[in-house]
Amino acid sequence: MEVRVGGPNQEPVNVAVTMRTPGSDFELATGFLYTEGLVAGNQDIASVAYCELPADEQQFNVVTVRLRQAFDAARLGRNFYATSSCGICGKASLDHVRTICPTIGAGPAFARTALLSMPDSLRERQRLFEQTGGLHAAALFDPSGTVEQVREDVGRHNAVDKLVGHALLADELPLSRWGLFVSGRVSFEIVQKAAMAGIPMVAAVSAPSSLAVDTASELGMTVVGFVRGSGFNVYSGPERVDLEH
Repeated sequence: MEVRVGGPNQEPVNVAVTMRTPGSDFELATGFLYTEGLVAGNQDIASVAYCELPADEQQFNVVTVRLRQAFDAARLGRNFYATSSCGICGKASLDHVRTICPTIGAGPAFARTALLSMPDSLRERQRLFEQTGGLHAAALFDPSGTVEQVREDVGRHNAVDKLVGHALLADELPLSRWGLFVSGRVSFEIVQKAAMAGIPMVAAVSAPSSLAVDTASELGMTVVGFVRGSGFNVYSGPERVDLEH
């Protein structure tokens, strides 16, 4: 899917092309722009629409986001760091995140039982995974383990952007009351996107990368990995894990 951005009376410019699973495309486009620091909030967005193309060319693979103010295309070079789900250069990444990410507040404490329930809770809601066996998922959950939203995509980072885009369009950011649970591992990019959305807790069924842990520690976030069976590992921010409940 191609994401284009333009302000009033501007020709939209291409800011990204991502391999994605169709569905929640407007959430993906707006969530991506927000987590990459290219828009500051819902107030910046005037409209989101599929690009107007002839019927025989429209594949619903081009989304145009119109902003209320002129879009400075030069920001692409300054802001667009996260280029793949594998993350990028450590020092430049951390410097960038320190500059653009909001401060993560104390946040709630998440119950041990809530974390342990998440793999099954997420799997039960992965409708497309049941059909294909090939998609990742991301969920927002509260401290008791109640799942608020789930999005699926071939890329974990896209699933996270869809969640953030949903909150952005509903004017529900920051997501400081919620945890993020992802299938697979926790990359730097996942932590960066969660931090941009103000999410204090990131948990996963697999391991975090060392850069993800370093970034989370810098930003005061909690990272929990290997959530399986009756246990998990806490890599940063242990104060947000309630082991008594």
